[in-house]
Amino acid sequence: MRYASVTDRLAGLAGAKWALHARARALKAAGEDIIELTIGEPDVPTPTRFIEAAHRSMLAGRTGYSNGRGEPGVVAALAARYSARRGREITRDQVMCLPGTQTVLYAVLRAMAETGDEVLIGDPMYATYEGLIAQTGATAVPVPLRPEHGFRMQASDVAARITPRSRVLFLNTPHNPTGAVLRTEDLRALGALARTHDLWILSDEVYEDMVFPDVPFASPLDLPDLAERTVVASSISKSHAAPGFRSGWCVGPAEFCARLLPLSETMLFGSQPFIADLTKLAVSEPSPVAAGMVERFSRRAAIIAQTLDGVGGLRVHRPEAGMFALVDVRATGLSGEAFAAGLLERHRVAVMPGESFGAGLQGWLRLSLTQPDDRTAEAANRIAAHAASILGNAA
Repeated sequence: MRYASVTDRLAGLAGAKWALHARARALKAAGEDIIELTIGEPDVPTPTRFIEAAHRSMLAGRTGYSNGRGEPGVVAALAARYSARRGREITRDQVMCLPGTQTVLYAVLRAMAETGDEVLIGDPMYATYEGLIAQTGATAVPVPLRPEHGFRMQASDVAARITPRSRVLFLNTPHNPTGAVLRTEDLRALGALARTHDLWILSDEVYEDMVFPDVPFASPLDLPDLAERTVVASSISKSHAAPGFRSGWCVGPAEFCARLLPLSETMLFGSQPFIADLTKLAVSEPSPVAAGMVERFSRRAAIIAQTLDGVGGLRVHRPEAGMFALVDVRATGLSGEAFAAGLLERHRVAVMPGESFGAGLQGWLRLSLTQPDDRTAEAANRIAAHAASILGNAA
């Protein structure tokens, strides 16, 4: 049988990156005591009041068809939220609601790029980004995010990779997997390049509410001179501990949203109204769980750094936001994949190999900060023991 070329472009770009996580889950299901530091699932349940809001909405009959833009109530709430946060008016026709950030990014990139185009993307990158770009037919052009710059994208690195085929500058701030947060000066420099070369700016800001203390958050949407070319994406998955509800949105120019609407209608023809009602409540007030997660994740990042940084040549990159820390294991002589595989089999700790996030993290690990403090500390001790055993065998 014949298949569309998109199936070839996406082959190996989805579940294959999560093979070690799947192995850990299988061991856990078999009764093994696994410390799981792989995926970024909030460490608290979805707040009861949000579940109750969705339940009330369903009982009230909010279970029918919606529309491709989003229910009027949540669209209005998001317009008000972004107007307040960005310091300028964001209108309802600048908002689109779709099921989760992943769907938002899929649709937005589909509207920005196609075969023959190039998308500039930071390397390392979140594991699904390569596939999101590939599905459009465009080519991902990795821009190195360097540890010496705190993994913040540098305009000079972007400029060196711009060609006549460049169409999109794809940002992620706060960044997964590095926890880096772009500053206003970074965005001004990157925005100047986007204006000069007529690039779209797509910014995934799903961790906006999870920035650590004393770290300023900035968005390209803050800058009026970038308004005509900027689209930001987010959701309630992380900030409100509600990943299973699949409720996301994008905010951008009204013309862009009008052009995106037929695509949204063709893909989905609307999200569930009862989830829209839950989301309206969630985005209309501060998250009841984000501040607690920020405090815990920051503390656990410190636990990992205190236990591992400098031990056996390991280096820990402390995040500025989000729910992950990075560990450089290159001093052991192993790849991140080999180190992580041995760590799981011998010490029953599951982490993500850096290679799952691009060439820029070869020889690194990504550790989730979502386990309790004592389990996080125990995992760090086991990582140290694994590194020591590797170095001891090498000697």
